This record gives sequence, C-alpha cells and structure tokens, in this order.
Amino acid sequence: MTLQNTRLGIWLMVLTTFIFAVQDGISRHLADEYNVFMVVMIRYWFFAAFVMTIAARKAGGLRSAAATTQPLMQGFRAVLLVAEICVMVYGFTLLGLVESHAVFACYPLLIAALSGPVLGESVGWRRWTAIAVGFVGVTIILEPGFGVFQPAAIIPFIAALMFALYGLLTRYVARRDTAATSFFWTGTVGSVAMTAVGAWFWESMTGPDWVWMGALCITGAAGHYTLIKCYEVAEASAVQPFAYLQLVFASTLGILVFSETIRLNVAIGAALIVGAGLFTLWRQRQKG
Repeated sequence: MTLQNTRLGIWLMVLTTFIFAVQDGISRHLADEYNVFMVVMIRYWFFAAFVMTIAARKAGGLRSAAATTQPLMQGFRAVLLVAEICVMVYGFTLLGLVESHAVFACYPLLIAALSGPVLGESVGWRRWTAIAVGFVGVTIILEPGFGVFQPAAIIPFIAALMFALYGLLTRYVARRDTAATSFFWTGTVGSVAMTAVGAWFWESMTGPDWVWMGALCITGAAGHYTLIKCYEVAEASAVQPFAYLQLVFASTLGILVFSETIRLNVAIGAALIVGAGLFTLWRQRQKG
C-alpha cells in the first residue's frame, strides 16, 4: 500500500464513521416516534435494493453474488446483524447516543476475546490484559452497586456482543466466500427477515418523518459505500483505529441535538474502553 492510499483510506474511514453517526442520530429520532422494527425494516428495504444494484453491476450479476457453499452460516450472519441493529436502536431510545456508544465501543475487545473459541485464533496475555481493562471501563459506565444501575444499560452491551459475533462469523465465511457474496446475503436475507417481523408493526408516518426516513436510507447506503471504498484502498489494520471516531461524532450529536450530557463515569469508562481497544488493534497488527 502506498502512503497516499493509506491516507485516503483513513479519510474515508473518518467520513464513514461520521455518516454512521448521523444515521444513528436519525434512527434515534425516528425510533422515538415509531416502532423500532418498522424503522429498521424500511431502512433494510433500501439497503437490500442498494446491495442488489451493486451485485447486478459486477461480473456474473446476482447469481454470482448469491453463490455460496455455506448458506446457513451466511443467513445466520444476516439475521444476527439486523437483530443487533434493532437492539442498538432500541438502546438509543432508552439511553441516548452518548451512553449507548460508550458501551458499544467495547465490541473490538469482544471480538478479540471470542476469536479463540470461534475462530481458533490465539490471544496472548497482553491482549487479555487489554480486554480486562476494557471491561473495567464497561463496568465503570454501568455503575453496578452504586444504586443507579439501570437494566437498560446492558442493552448496548448485548448489541456489542451480537456485533462482535457477526464480525467473527464474517471472518469465518470469508475463508470460502468473497466479500461481495457476504455483502449480498447481509442485505437481502436481512431485509426478508426484518420484513417478516416489521410488517406487523406498521404505523402511519408524517410527511417530515418520511423525509427523515429517506435520509436514513441514504446515509445507510452511503456509509456502506464509503466503507467498501475505504477497504479497497487501504489495509483494514491501518484504518480500523479511526472507527472509534464514531463514538466522538455520535456523542457530539447526542449533546448538540438531543441535549444529552456526558457523565464523569461514562467519560472515564469510554477512555478505558477506547484505549484498550486501540492497544488490541495495535497488537493484532504487530502479530500480522
């Protein structure tokens, strides 16, 4: 990789995290007004259309994109991701963007912790120490034993666990399937699964909120597009640390748009989580 390509990849990752943060802000607004399942369902309709359009333009078309020898695993991945999105968006409505993202930031640590049992990878004592530090950060945010612990605070942690498993399964299926195939299954199967659930929770939307829904769909597609381009021009290990900027962007939106605040324990916990996560990514790159 050239320095220029790596720099471009970093800027694309920064742009991607900003787009996804905006998407989370719109998701929070819509989920405050309408059922979470319906909001995610409509978002996935557009996502599926985007995925199929991308696949149709590549060599072999839709048939080539859909071809896989592990359909059950691909289908499970897709359903797991759409379920994780529902859980996370529901968390936004209960906790806001700041605290939800502060806890969710632990997902790279969960990936490191689970990479052994799921993928058979070795995790050394340094990374286990970083994982332990990260979970101390999660505990500080959740504040168990201080009389203010809310069961709702565990929701973004569940979402992080689901997303970590999704990430590991994506690496697992990548041993036999291309990224294009995984992307195709993620969008199409996710859309079918979400429609089967979301159709039962349909609600009438106002004109302005349909505009916000359109913006949600566009940001979703745009974020995935810039992420694809990011990984095309730079190595994942070089750009992945910048994914933590989504915590910064989402927290800024939470404060400026939704009048959220950053409590001291959340700031300390998030700093420990991000620091431990960056160390884990650095160790992974060193081993690579």
